[in-house]
Amino acid sequence: MDTGVALTVPVGKATLGRLFNVMGEPLDNLGPVKAKEHWVIHRSPPSLQEQETTTEVLETGLKVIDLITPFTKGGKVGAYGGAGVGKTVIIMELIRNIATEHGGTSVFAGIGERSREGNDLWNEMRASGVIDNT
Repeated sequence: MDTGVALTVPVGKATLGRLFNVMGEPLDNLGPVKAKEHWVIHRSPPSLQEQETTTEVLETGLKVIDLITPFTKGGKVGAYGGAGVGKTVIIMELIRNIATEHGGTSVFAGIGERSREGNDLWNEMRASGVIDNT
């Protein structure tokens, strides 16, 4: 149904530790998100002046990644591969290391992810204590 209004999603600290569907609606049974801001999903990217231009390497704590495909601190990372190859395990370890070793925040978007796997990942993040940084 076309509402005539652009799709918006909550942003900010109130979204940390929460689980959302593609429409930005919470799926975690924790009630509504008390976000101060909602952004439209289709918007212009920030200008180059607004973006951080650091070339600092993020030490992931995973030696093979740090050696072969180092990540830029503050950058985006995609994990692609077939079923059962360990993407979720690596993602969980990256999120844990970023939260515990660097005090950082991670955003995880499970595009094409099975709902069972997404639920398992969310429960693992809650159990490991990194959900508040995700």
